[in-house]
Amino acid sequence: MTTISPWRTILALSRQTQPWVCRECLRTRPRTVAQIARFSSTRHAFSQAGKRAWRERIKEPREQRKVALVATAAFITLASGLAFSERVRHAYIAVERSGRVGVTLALCVNEYYWVLKKGDDPNFKSLLTACHKRCAERTLEAMEKNGSIFIKLGQHLSSLNYLLPNEWCDTFIPLQDKCPVSSYSSVEAMVKQDMGKSLEDYFSEFDRRPIGAASLAQVHIATLKITGERVAVKVQHPALDEWSKLDLWLTRYTFKTLKYWFPEYDLTWLSDEMEYSLPQELDFREEGRNARRAKEYFSHLPKTPLVIPEVVWADRRILVMEYITGHRLDDLPFLDQNGIGRDEVSAALARIFNEMIFGQDAPLHCDPHGGNLAIRVNNSRRKPRNFDIVLYDHGLYRDIPIDLRRAYAHMWLAVLDADEARMRKYAYEIGGITDEEFPIFASAITGRDYRVIKSDAGVAAQRNEEEKRAFSDALGEGGLLEQVVGLLGRVPRVILLILKTNDLTRSLDENLHTREGPVRTLMILARYAARCVFEEQLDAIKGSLLWPRNLWHFSVALADYAKVAVKLRVYELYLSGRRRLGYQADVM
Repeated sequence: MTTISPWRTILALSRQTQPWVCRECLRTRPRTVAQIARFSSTRHAFSQAGKRAWRERIKEPREQRKVALVATAAFITLASGLAFSERVRHAYIAVERSGRVGVTLALCVNEYYWVLKKGDDPNFKSLLTACHKRCAERTLEAMEKNGSIFIKLGQHLSSLNYLLPNEWCDTFIPLQDKCPVSSYSSVEAMVKQDMGKSLEDYFSEFDRRPIGAASLAQVHIATLKITGERVAVKVQHPALDEWSKLDLWLTRYTFKTLKYWFPEYDLTWLSDEMEYSLPQELDFREEGRNARRAKEYFSHLPKTPLVIPEVVWADRRILVMEYITGHRLDDLPFLDQNGIGRDEVSAALARIFNEMIFGQDAPLHCDPHGGNLAIRVNNSRRKPRNFDIVLYDHGLYRDIPIDLRRAYAHMWLAVLDADEARMRKYAYEIGGITDEEFPIFASAITGRDYRVIKSDAGVAAQRNEEEKRAFSDALGEGGLLEQVVGLLGRVPRVILLILKTNDLTRSLDENLHTREGPVRTLMILARYAARCVFEEQLDAIKGSLLWPRNLWHFSVALADYAKVAVKLRVYELYLSGRRRLGYQADVM
């Protein structure tokens, strides 16, 4: 019997095209001639059962590896896109910003929808208050993360205490100080893109760290290369160009969605106003023109302690101004240490902004919040008037039509005279306000409860926390808020900005903690309103004043104005006398 070498057999088998051999087959591989013959005849690699077992065993890991490979490839693609493709990065951030707004909006709408259905619940008031707070905090978080114009919107909403419950206004207050800061490299790249030159070509020194930041821009100190003058350079946040259009669309979409679910709360006029005003605020050339115009207007009023920095030059996203610094208006220790009278600061603010509202052809600064105003010592004036008020940020200005300005002046004189019939008449001239809507409009104009306006003390009474809380509670209950929202949606836009200016200056005045209360500032307002009406009466006189009829009308108009002006002058002399005698005015 011939013996075949096992190694030759294995070598011969390996040369054949055989399927993969399982471990069991290798363990029981043929060792004798008979076994080799049987193995060769069956050409057994592994049984059908073994094949099925193997396929089942490798199927799951193979699918897992496929998923892992796809996920890894997607991650690498996205990371590469974000790193190297500007378009992919932009799309990703756009989806993130939009999603953040969409989720916040959906959560708030859902929560209000179900809470408002519980109007018959005895605990409805507390439920609604808690809902206000939760939704305001959720919205605040989204605004802070998105930044850009959402910070601007939040700052505006925080001042609408005649429109929003306290829970919303108070929650948004931190946005006044939480403004984004753009990196120096991004500012440098923006200047190079817009001007074609670097910062070193314009400035011999440029402080990389901004001295102040706002929602739309930040300010750096620099030194002009040509003249050596110390200047303040206002640069727009570079990201605004990329996201302003999307953010405006998101704002409009948000208010339209709110109107769809809650038709009685139509706030689309807010987004309309932003779409109109924001492009102007984003063009610093327009701000430069506004600043020069305001400076020219007040140059004819030298007794007004207002300082507006000189504009050196302006481009779309870069504004170079004279560098003038000061302290915050509500820095009470600074005022007291330098002998500056808080009441005199309050009176100066009243004169400045009433001049803007009631002055003929006067430009109106519509954003006078605490960050846009400063105060500095001026030793050329006697204490307690030894100060200048510095006004910054001239991006948002409006011109009040003369007919509207005069109707508004008549309205305020009627309020101060507690003449309700005249109030209603001129409220209708201002915005078509009906008798039913008048109490709400009067409250919005004055920032006071209508019951206080009708009382014997009137708007001259000090506004206390109880009155603020009562007004906020009325808004929170929903009925009054619906009427206010509907009313403000119909009045001229410039009236909304006048209301905003009034609210901000009223807030500044309250932060000064004046000793004289609102009496003096209201008398100053009355004087400017009376002067506006006097000018209207003069325009109505046709022909020479020598005609008896014209002379009579002129005399009546002059007497009406003089009555208000003399009353204010006498009151100020009374206050001055008390101050010289060492008396403090009583808080009213």
